[in-house]
Amino acid sequence: MLEGVIQQIEPTQTMRKPGPTSLLPSQFDEIFLSTYPRLVAILRRMLGDSGRAEELASEAFLKLYSTTLPPTARSNVPGWLYRTAMNLGIDDLRSRSRHFRLGADATREATSNAHSEDGLQQLLRTERQQRVRLVLAKLKPEAAQLLLLRASGYSYKELAQHLEIAPASVGTMLIRAEAAFEKKYLELFGSKD
Repeated sequence: MLEGVIQQIEPTQTMRKPGPTSLLPSQFDEIFLSTYPRLVAILRRMLGDSGRAEELASEAFLKLYSTTLPPTARSNVPGWLYRTAMNLGIDDLRSRSRHFRLGADATREATSNAHSEDGLQQLLRTERQQRVRLVLAKLKPEAAQLLLLRASGYSYKELAQHLEIAPASVGTMLIRAEAAFEKKYLELFGSKD
């Protein structure tokens, strides 16, 4: 009775085809396993939100899978991923700073954290974190990336590799980024904490 109505179902392929990046599934999996936890940690530190950090790290990997990388980026895929994730994080910070007031974030942070600090210490710490995030959002993306990666414990050599810059120029760029951060912080808040 159903003869001719039901078409023969062909078995689906269990392995996905390589995306435009020309990475084989095993290469993509290897890069994912080695890079994803560090990307999430950096974005979590940058954004102060674990869930959003995981979303942006996943988005960076989706971009890797769906983008054709130039030949120079293929030789340093983790560096490309870090730069993409940092740009996504900076964009997220900028959009958040336009939509949320510092007071609402400070209140939310103070009520959601149950630390042994008293209320004033929590409020001051949260305010300081929000100020740093706001200043990072106003810096050039390269400077913000450099400062965040360095604050996350990356060596000069790792910074040079991930940001695709000459190792000899990392120190100079870091000093300039710190000076730009300090200048912008003083412009916005008038004093150092």
